[in-house]
Amino acid sequence: MHCKSHFVAASCAALLLLAAAAQSADAATAQSGLQPGGKLIELDEDNWHLMLQGEWMIEFFAPWCPACKNLAPTWERFARVAKDVKVQVAKIDVTTSPSLSGRFFVTALPTIYHVKDGEFRQYRGARDGDALLYFVKKQQWQSIEPLSAWKKPDTIHMSVLSYFFKLSHTLKDFNGRLQEEYGLPTWGSYALFAIATIFVGAALGLLLVCLVDFVYPPKKSQRQSFSESQDNLAEGVEDLATEDIEDDGEAEENEDEQRESDEEEPQDDDDDEEEEEDSEEQAGDLASQEKEADSEPEKAEKLEPKQAGDSAPEKTEQVRKRKPRKGD
Repeated sequence: MHCKSHFVAASCAALLLLAAAAQSADAATAQSGLQPGGKLIELDEDNWHLMLQGEWMIEFFAPWCPACKNLAPTWERFARVAKDVKVQVAKIDVTTSPSLSGRFFVTALPTIYHVKDGEFRQYRGARDGDALLYFVKKQQWQSIEPLSAWKKPDTIHMSVLSYFFKLSHTLKDFNGRLQEEYGLPTWGSYALFAIATIFVGAALGLLLVCLVDFVYPPKKSQRQSFSESQDNLAEGVEDLATEDIEDDGEAEENEDEQRESDEEEPQDDDDDEEEEEDSEEQAGDLASQEKEADSEPEKAEKLEPKQAGDSAPEKTEQVRKRKPRKGD
């Protein structure tokens, strides 16, 4: 009897241990996102990092996408048969996980990725079950170039891009809520977003200026208060005014000198004219004297026509001596 009681107690303890082990296994399976029996796995923003280990085939879809609806049955059948080649098949709804669409830079739907130990390759083949199974069974993914380092979804810059995608989706939902629940017109919601954008931009700009000023502080020689800058500005204006006054004074002096030179020029012209008139008068006097000198020998010849011999040459020589020269 005592042995039976010990046996029953041991059996109960074993059952409890088995139940605990099964419960822990179920919890681990649920935590990892894996579903038994080769079923389709749903990944989201919280558990997407599970694809970084092992081999995965990931589909990005949206409920409103017609091509995604046509692919859905094929993708589920592929998930059931892919367990034989130890490949996990998952899908991601971009409407509920917008950050993942930004992280993987999804621009078309449906988009299929093959992931192998952190290496990402985009599948561009046929979308039927046989082609998908042949792709993973024959390891055709090795012929596809993996994504470059700057486009890998697990990098920092792609994480930042995913937050922007998530923010845009949040703003879109907020806009729809304003119009549907609060009855705000379309122009009102756009105006509200425009005002918010202006204030946010101003705040970010001020923050950036403060950050730059903190990282690269200005030198002491460059630091000036508002009053000092105003004083320097006033001094500069005064200097410009004095320079203008000096320039005006110099211009007036030049004008006075020009006027004096212009007044002196007519006097010089008058002197030149007087000199020309004097020279003309002198030339006239010389011409009249020559005429008188020429007329005197003729009178002498008329008064003494009959004189002969040596007297005529002497008189002519005397007349020639009296004749003035033009050079004088």
